Amino acid sequence: MKHEVLKYLICPGCLPEESPLRLGTFRSSHGEITEGRLECPRCAKAYLITDGIACLGEDPGEGAAGRGLYESEELLSTYLWTHYADLFGDPDVTAAYGEWAAQIAPTSGAGLDTGCATGRFSFEMSAKCDLVIGVDSSMRFVATARRLLRERKLSFKVKEEGRMYCEKSFLLPPQWNSQRVEFVVADARALPFRSGAFACLASLNVIDKTPHPFKHLEEVCRTARAGDSQVLISDPFSWSEDICSHKHWLGGTAEGRFAGPGIDNIEKLLLKQTNGWTIERRGAVWWKIRNHRNHFELIRSLFLKAHR
Repeated sequence: MKHEVLKYLICPGCLPEESPLRLGTFRSSHGEITEGRLECPRCAKAYLITDGIACLGEDPGEGAAGRGLYESEELLSTYLWTHYADLFGDPDVTAAYGEWAAQIAPTSGAGLDTGCATGRFSFEMSAKCDLVIGVDSSMRFVATARRLLRERKLSFKVKEEGRMYCEKSFLLPPQWNSQRVEFVVADARALPFRSGAFACLASLNVIDKTPHPFKHLEEVCRTARAGDSQVLISDPFSWSEDICSHKHWLGGTAEGRFAGPGIDNIEKLLLKQTNGWTIERRGAVWWKIRNHRNHFELIRSLFLKAHR
C-alpha cells in the first residue's frame, strides 16, 4: 500500500464517527507498505496489511457466503475479460469503459473508484486524477488489480466451451499511471475514508449489487468534496432479492418512497443533498459479460454525471 493513502484512512467500524487510523508495526519495500497493522485509537480495532493489501472491510469470517462467488477463478476470468478484452483486440468487446471514462473531467485531487473489481476504471481515472483509490470487497479481485499495478501485464485463461480454455494476455497502456493508483479491500457501505476526501468518485454497477444501496450512495456523497467535485454513477438496476431486500431497493417498485426507476430516484437524492449536486448529463452505456465464447450477457447501464 502506498504511504500517501494513509492520510485518507479512517476506521470504518467507528462510522459515523471519524477516527483516523494509525500505522502500527509495519514492513516496507520500494517505498510501499508490504505488511503491517492499521490501528484505531478509538475502538482499538486493527486492520491488517498483507502483501501490500489493506483489508478495511469485514472480518474474514463475516459474510463469507455472500462474498464466495467473487473469489472464484471463473468469475475472476469473467471480470478480467469484461475489463480488459479491448486491450487484446477481442472482437466481441464493447467500448463501455472508454465511454464511462469520457464522462470524467480532469481534476486536481484524489479519485475514488467504488466496486473497482479488477481495476479497469481505476486505471482509467489515473489519467484524470492525482491519485486514485480503487475499493472492492473481493480480496481476489483486489490482489489481481494490485498485480496489474506492479507488473503492468497479465495472462489469464478464458472459457471457450465446457472444460476447454484458452489463454489471453494484455499490457496496460502507458497513459495509465501505476504511481497514481492504489487498491484496498473495503465495504462500499462503510468507506474507510475521511469526509470530503475526494474530488472525483465513481460507482459503476454497484448500486444493485450491495445489500444496502442507500448507505452506499450516502457514503459516496460523504466522501466527496463539498465543492469542486464530480461523481459518476452508472447501474443497470437489476434489482434482486438474493442480494438486497426489496425494502432497500432505490427503484423498481410501484409504490413506496423509492417507487419508479432507480436512476430517477438517485437524481432526486443527489439534488436533495445539503451541498446539492448539479446534474450534468444522463445517458446509457452498453457492456458485456462473457461466460464462454457462445454465451454473452449484454447489459445496459444507465449513468448519471453530476458535480458540485
